[in-house]
Amino acid sequence: MADTQNKPKLSSSARRTALLGAMFLMATSAIGPGFITQTTVFTVQIGAAFAFAILASILIDIAVQMNVWRVIGVSGLRAHELGNKVLPGVGWFLAGLVFIGGVVFNIGNIAGTGLGANAMLGVDPKIGGAISAVIAILIFVSKKAGMALDRIVVLLGAIMILLMIYVAIVAAPPVGEALKNAILPEQIDFLIITTLVGGTVGGYITYAGAHRMLDSGVTGPDNVGEITRSSVLGIIVTGVMRVLLFLAIFGVVAGGAVLTSDNLAAEAFGVAAGDIGMRMFGVVLWAAAITSVIGAAFTSVSFITTSKTPQRKRNLITVAFIAGCAIAYVFLGQAPQELLIFAGAFNGLILPVGFGVLLWVAWRRRDLLHGYVYPKWLLIVGVLTWFLTLFLGYTSITGLAQLWG
Repeated sequence: MADTQNKPKLSSSARRTALLGAMFLMATSAIGPGFITQTTVFTVQIGAAFAFAILASILIDIAVQMNVWRVIGVSGLRAHELGNKVLPGVGWFLAGLVFIGGVVFNIGNIAGTGLGANAMLGVDPKIGGAISAVIAILIFVSKKAGMALDRIVVLLGAIMILLMIYVAIVAAPPVGEALKNAILPEQIDFLIITTLVGGTVGGYITYAGAHRMLDSGVTGPDNVGEITRSSVLGIIVTGVMRVLLFLAIFGVVAGGAVLTSDNLAAEAFGVAAGDIGMRMFGVVLWAAAITSVIGAAFTSVSFITTSKTPQRKRNLITVAFIAGCAIAYVFLGQAPQELLIFAGAFNGLILPVGFGVLLWVAWRRRDLLHGYVYPKWLLIVGVLTWFLTLFLGYTSITGLAQLWG
């Protein structure tokens, strides 16, 4: 049976908090500074047609996350531990990809907190980034680090949703046009869809919520119902956040505003709600960035440790991870573009490798699922999506080859 059984039992309230934290950790990890930038740029480029890309990313997310949460939750083992049981070494290969990508993207996430703090309070971005990294570190040095993590990601996620609802209402987007394009788009740009999916489903993001769920003790075949509900609710929260951000930006673009600055998202919030809109953008960007810092650190470290690693040791490694990324940010200013492209390519590889391992467990390794009979419909949906991840992986490798060229 899973090693999680050896952990101390959580109270029912602590268990609910951990599950809620897992849902929001998945959602807020997917809505980071990169997603905010991508959504703004692509909405400016293709307008209402971007609704189709948003819908496609949500559908792919549903297929991936329902399988990921089900396999990891029922087995009680992390993705790399399952990988090593399927084929020795595969799990550590996957762990290496996740960790390298996590380091690079976390430098970018810390840069995002700096830009958010600058827009929110006017402080120097490097100072804002350094202070934000200290705040993230304090969460993990807390005696109740797990509870602190869960509560802060839920709180910040709720603040992001409320602020985006406000800006979306003020921007008054033509919702009917967006709905029409979600089903019958005026144009389809597969490169945009690939970029969006790679940035919101790939890499450490795929496993953030499911790995946090293991710490809640909700594992094994007896908890399939709760595992499924948590994954679905997490996907709904993620989808709501994506749609609200798109509608807020789309309302500004559809209203005739021409966005030309270096920070299109901040400009869009400013057009929608004036100076207070700029401050709101700062809050949204900071919240999105710091929750991504937390999510990337937690998940990356979960891949280089095991279920048997003491919690305190894991927290100390996580603190070192965040501190290292913060020092790199202070000296570099941001993650170099080449490193971000490399990390993006890693994300494209992580999804088919890691997802393929989990689907193999679902199909052939009932022993790792404690005899649980995996639903055929869910496996079929997962396999079809896996073929799509192969295409995304090929696209990433092609981009990496062009960089080397």
